[in-house]
Amino acid sequence: MTYAESGVDIYKEEEAISNLLSQIKTKRKGIGKPLGGHYAGMIEFGEYALVLCTDGVGSKVLIASSLKKWDTIGIDCIAMNVNDAICVGAEPLAFVDYIAIDDPKPEILREIGRGLEIGARESNISIIGGETASLPELIKGFDLAGTCLSYVKKERIITGEKIQPGDIIIGLKSNGLHSNGYTLARKIIEKQGFRYTDYFPDDLYPGETIGEILLKPTEIYVKPILSVLDKIEVKGLAHITGGGMRNLLRLNENVAFILDDLFEPQPIFSFLQEKGNVDLKEMYQTFNMGTGFMIIASEENHRETLEILKKSSNIDIKTVGYIERGRGVHIPNLEIQYYKN
Repeated sequence: MTYAESGVDIYKEEEAISNLLSQIKTKRKGIGKPLGGHYAGMIEFGEYALVLCTDGVGSKVLIASSLKKWDTIGIDCIAMNVNDAICVGAEPLAFVDYIAIDDPKPEILREIGRGLEIGARESNISIIGGETASLPELIKGFDLAGTCLSYVKKERIITGEKIQPGDIIIGLKSNGLHSNGYTLARKIIEKQGFRYTDYFPDDLYPGETIGEILLKPTEIYVKPILSVLDKIEVKGLAHITGGGMRNLLRLNENVAFILDDLFEPQPIFSFLQEKGNVDLKEMYQTFNMGTGFMIIASEENHRETLEILKKSSNIDIKTVGYIERGRGVHIPNLEIQYYKN
């Protein structure tokens, strides 16, 4: 099974987004020249750039509704946004959420709000507003998304253009699927006849159900990343979301990213690969496969970067690769390569 066969074609999506962006040329006078796209959009604001990004939880909400457990997906919504914002070196400040729902039941919104509060607290941001839209003719269930406002001094923006051969890639471990690839994951599980209340076969996760593992909230990487940015000149930052290791291609198309020591993927990934008969290359371009975030730093700053990260977080952190001449993303031990389309 592939992500495209499950209903999400990332190549078609990239082409569609390119067509969308080709039609958007408007700039507001007086604010300044936009500073380009990345994981987040930026616009000049005096000596700073204001940074905006938006994202949602996706079809993970269907599992939450299946289990009637909605208290973690608010964390996912915050995480998916703040983790993108820090990729340009920005500090997240504020957040607004959007809930489109067929029937605004108080108990559902209460639990969503609980997760949003936890995520905001972990990210050190304020939730300053939002919108709830009751759309019974348009929505079946609900969708949860949000937008994050961040800021960064213009001279400290990180885009990846300074990445060069010899630089080191450091990985921060994920805690599972985070909030990506759930259309494929759900299709595999449901096609194989599993329920989300079932326990995993072969004691992969003793005492935990499939639904509990799939609902683990996305790791928030704000604290360790900002700790590094205060002291080290970082070359590039990558949130490993939908598209898996292909996310590194956003940073720099003129170097080769060599990933020769990635984290061992958690058992949920091997479970999905086996039950769905998914090709390894497809797995690594759909899921994070155990590595949720990456930092590219010079070899000179390598050791200090590792030390700062490990002191500021309980997340597992290690060197996962390096930069060399060439192009694309390469996972040598798996004989996998990805290139820009």
